[in-house]
Amino acid sequence: MDLILIQSQEHETLPLAELKSVLETEKIFSEIEVITNGLIHLKNLKQDDYINSYRILARRLGYTHEILEMITFRDLDDLNSQSNEDIENLFNNIFEEFKAIKWNDYIDHDFVIRLKRFNNAPIDTIGLERKLGGIIKLITKSNVNLNNPNSFIKLIVSKDKLFLTIKRFKIDKKHFMEVKPHKRPFFYPGSMHPKLARGMVNLSKVKEGDLVLDPFCGTGGILIEAGLIGAKLIGSDINWKMKNGTGINLEHYGINDYKLYQLDVREMKLIDRVDAVVTDPPYGISSSTGGEESESMFYQFLDSIAKNIKKDGIITIASPDSINLDKILNELNFKLIERHEIKMHKSLTRVISVISKKN
Repeated sequence: MDLILIQSQEHETLPLAELKSVLETEKIFSEIEVITNGLIHLKNLKQDDYINSYRILARRLGYTHEILEMITFRDLDDLNSQSNEDIENLFNNIFEEFKAIKWNDYIDHDFVIRLKRFNNAPIDTIGLERKLGGIIKLITKSNVNLNNPNSFIKLIVSKDKLFLTIKRFKIDKKHFMEVKPHKRPFFYPGSMHPKLARGMVNLSKVKEGDLVLDPFCGTGGILIEAGLIGAKLIGSDINWKMKNGTGINLEHYGINDYKLYQLDVREMKLIDRVDAVVTDPPYGISSSTGGEESESMFYQFLDSIAKNIKKDGIITIASPDSINLDKILNELNFKLIERHEIKMHKSLTRVISVISKKN
């Protein structure tokens, strides 16, 4: 069984890195083919685990917009180098082949067809949707439902590949709108976007039942995303308002397996070492770090965390590009696993680093 993933194109490396991390964490075995930026082909998923794997990916991934089951695919000659007449003849032949598909196995009562282009493929989107819709309607005697169809068919075309797919499970992207910082019961400016928070949790290879720590929990955005995938949570902040506000927000989203502390991360001595640390330190803002300089604060934070995380635990941390994090990692016996840079504005690039202890 094969899946086609349509990913966010807002960042060059994060969506694919997140996908690889979740596949490894959840032990989903598949070959990954990157068709083009934003389009991924997952090949040869085990048939016995296929539905469960599909559900896991739909529930966890933040930077993937759609997950689709592949019905069939076809390699194409580069469409951008062909004439309009050649392209029209090509698709006429393809749609003749599509007539042989057992559409009654895929269509439940009613359906809709949508086409998505990549690489500016020079095709008539509306015309092709209508043509394929006509074939399915003729074969199945089903109605087209543009608003709330039982069956969602998607034709995906890049410059040299075509995929015919069906959507089995919906990824509810409303979640990332509904948990935006200003919509939480407790709000404080400067909080991380929930999609990035989910991505950072996934990069940490967190799975259900793992113990996750955010020692700069702020309003709880990272802990919310970790809690929603089933992790147990520990949060702390030097500011009691933040600690209390995080509790309010976690309860609001139905998350109750957590412990919260008001303390300085340098004084942290946990009874149980955590599986992962996911955090967005305040970059030396005096109200949150007691006036510490940024680089010194990062050094002391990582030094303390080393004593509170398991030997094989992963730390995913956001930092400004002005911090020489590699120097700190070398001094404290950490190693860098991967890194992603996000341009925030002219004066700030946010760096997402995934690190672990050296053996």
